[in-house]
Amino acid sequence: MTGIFNFFGNILGYILWAAFLLVKNYGIAIVIFTFILKIIMFPFSIKQQKSMASNARVQAKMAEIRKKYGNDKVKFNEETAKLYEKEGISPTSGCLTSLAPMLFMLGVYYSVINPLANTVHVASESVTKIVDYVVKLPGVGSKVATFYSQIEAVKIFPQIKQYLASDVSASDMANIDKFSSGFNFLGLDLLSTPNGSGFKSMLWIIPVLCLVSSWLASYFQMKITGTASKTQGCMKYMILLMPLLSAYIAYNAPAAVGFYWIVSTVLGFVTTIVLQRWYSAAIMEAKAEAQRVALLEEEEKNVKFYYNPKLFETNTQENANTNKKSNKTNGNKKGKK
Repeated sequence: MTGIFNFFGNILGYILWAAFLLVKNYGIAIVIFTFILKIIMFPFSIKQQKSMASNARVQAKMAEIRKKYGNDKVKFNEETAKLYEKEGISPTSGCLTSLAPMLFMLGVYYSVINPLANTVHVASESVTKIVDYVVKLPGVGSKVATFYSQIEAVKIFPQIKQYLASDVSASDMANIDKFSSGFNFLGLDLLSTPNGSGFKSMLWIIPVLCLVSSWLASYFQMKITGTASKTQGCMKYMILLMPLLSAYIAYNAPAAVGFYWIVSTVLGFVTTIVLQRWYSAAIMEAKAEAQRVALLEEEEKNVKFYYNPKLFETNTQENANTNKKSNKTNGNKKGKK
C-alpha cells in the first residue's frame, strides 16, 4: 500500500515543487498546494454530497421496506434494489466518491513526509545514499525516526552536503540546497519537531492548532450539516478522539506535517460551507423533486390523444340507456305512490 501512496505522492509532488519554486517558501507553498488540490477534488466532493443527499432521501422508504420485509432477506434485497433503481442511486457510488479523495490526501501526505523523492524528485539511488548517510551519522541517526528520515536529511543538508557531492548529481544538490532554505514560515522552522524544540521555538503552537482546528471543524461541520444530533456511540467518541491523535502525531512529527494538517483542515471546512450553500441535502432533495415533476409533465405532454368515433358512440348509447332505465324506475316509483 505504501508504494501506491508514494506513487500518488510523487505525481502530486510536482504541484508542490512548482508552488515552492514560485514563492520560495515551503509554508506558503503548502497553502497554495492544498488549495489547488481542494479545487481538483471539488467535483468528487460534489458527487459525494449528492450521494449522501440521495441516500438521505430514500431512508424513509428503506425503513418501510425493512418493516415490511425485514424477516424475508431475499424479498428485502429485491425491493431495495428496485428502490435504488427507481431513485437512480448506485449503492457503491458513495464508496467510489470517497476513495478518490482518500488516495489524493494520502498522496499529499507522502509528498510531505518524503520530500526528496516525491517533491524535489531526486533520483532514488541518491535518496537512498542520503538517507543512509543521515541514519548512520553519529549523534543524529539515533534520534531520527525512519518514517521522517527524508525531512531530517533536508533539515541538516547544509551541514552534510559537502560529504554527498560525489554520490548526488549537481542538479539534485542545487535543488535540495534551494529547498532546505525555504522552511522558515512566520518564524517557525517547519523542519524541526515540536517535541524537544523548547517553548521559545513556538513550535508547540502546531499541535495546539491541529487540536483546536480539528475540534472546531468537526463541531461546526456537524452543526452545519445537521448531523450533530444523529452522531452517537463510537462515532461520537471517534470525532472527539481523532483531533487528540492528530495533535499527538503533530507533536512528535516534523512541524511541516502538522502544518499541512492544519491547512487541510481549515480548507476542508471551507469546502463544507460551500457545499452546504449549494449542495445541501435539502437543496438536493428539492432539485430532485423538481426534476421528477418536470419529467412527469414532459411525459404527459408526449402522450398522444386518439379519437375513436365508435368508442364515443358506444359510450353515448350506454349513457342514454342508463338514463332511460333511471327515468323508467323513477316513473314506476311515482305510479306506486
